[in-house]
Amino acid sequence: MISDLDNFYLQHSEPFNSCLLALRSIILKQDENITAEWKYRMPFFCYKGKMFCYLWVHKTSHQPYIGIVEGKRIDHPGLIIEKRSRMKIMLFDPNQDLPVDTIEAIIKQALDLYRSGTIKIR
Repeated sequence: MISDLDNFYLQHSEPFNSCLLALRSIILKQDENITAEWKYRMPFFCYKGKMFCYLWVHKTSHQPYIGIVEGKRIDHPGLIIEKRSRMKIMLFDPNQDLPVDTIEAIIKQALDLYRSGTIKIR
């Protein structure tokens, strides 16, 4: 039986599927303490059990994105807040190469919030 998490990636057609899987891989390789989980009917990534980012497809632009849970604490031109109070997102064109260096820099900034103790881990 396919898990809900696996099904999330399988339900998208190309090039969205490949884009989302590539983003998943980039996120997971940033730290051995990152786990992929299914929360709120979405693919979330947790650092030592604490949610720090997720993947989704934007409802109006139909672009895949990474949502950074504590995005309001990160100042990066690649992140947008829209109408969110806490989270910021980074949109991607699934037909273009992913900006891996930028993604890694943003993920590092997000992880540093947890590693430094700014965001408390249980």
